[in-house]
Amino acid sequence: MAGLILNNRPLPGGVLIVVSGEVDATNAGQLETYIIDHCRPGEHVVLDLSAMTFMDSHGLLALLHTHDFTHRHGADLHLAAVHPMPLRVLELAGIHWALNIHPDVRQASAAISASRHHGPSRRGRCEPDRQPGSG
Repeated sequence: MAGLILNNRPLPGGVLIVVSGEVDATNAGQLETYIIDHCRPGEHVVLDLSAMTFMDSHGLLALLHTHDFTHRHGADLHLAAVHPMPLRVLELAGIHWALNIHPDVRQASAAISASRHHGPSRRGRCEPDRQPGSG
């Protein structure tokens, strides 16, 4: 497997994180930690996934966790330029509808700019809410 390379730079109202390589059981935790460490309350996160060539279920879970983390902290997670293979994983898992997916970083940045004026996305959490009394 190819290694995982993570870089970031600030965006107005958020941060851009460029993810390169492959995400699997050996490094999905590293991806999740990196995103959370670079997320500030109320600041949106854009993941440029154009160079992320592979993602397994562990990578999918890392994206779901960070999606929920950003949402709980008053922001959104945006996926930009998703490579076809990871996009297929998102589609097969049936959760692509719950994520903010954009064709490129420019459009994701524009969505951040718009959400700064209107608040975070209304898209729901990726995990079901617990029912009262369900523990």
